[in-house]
Amino acid sequence: MDAEITLLAGTAGTTIATLLASDAWNGVRNGVLALWRRVRPDHEEHVAAQLDASRRDLLDAQADGDEETEREIAAEWRGRIRRLLVTHPELAVELRSLLTELAPGTPATVTVTQRATASGSSRVYQAGRDLNVDQR
Repeated sequence: MDAEITLLAGTAGTTIATLLASDAWNGVRNGVLALWRRVRPDHEEHVAAQLDASRRDLLDAQADGDEETEREIAAEWRGRIRRLLVTHPELAVELRSLLTELAPGTPATVTVTQRATASGSSRVYQAGRDLNVDQR
């Protein structure tokens, strides 16, 4: 379940960051707040303030041509969503539904495709996440 939560949180963080500066802003804000309201109503105002600050930061960054800020905001929301799902995994279904509603063409999970070519005595190590290599 941990890998599934991590993937879902990653998709959610990216979707939230992408849509903060779009016409879908109100839907994003309302949907994210609804998740928190279900399990942590005492945090709703704080999460609303974080969403508003993220939106302002993103709009300022876009005006300045700063592309790194969107990646940072996505990482922040990925972490927040992941922590929420770890403590309340029952929200995963509702989050998937929200993501489908907000960005219908976006899959609720991420698909990783990797390609590698090795020649001679070279080796290739690939992983979609953690990788441990023990060469003896």
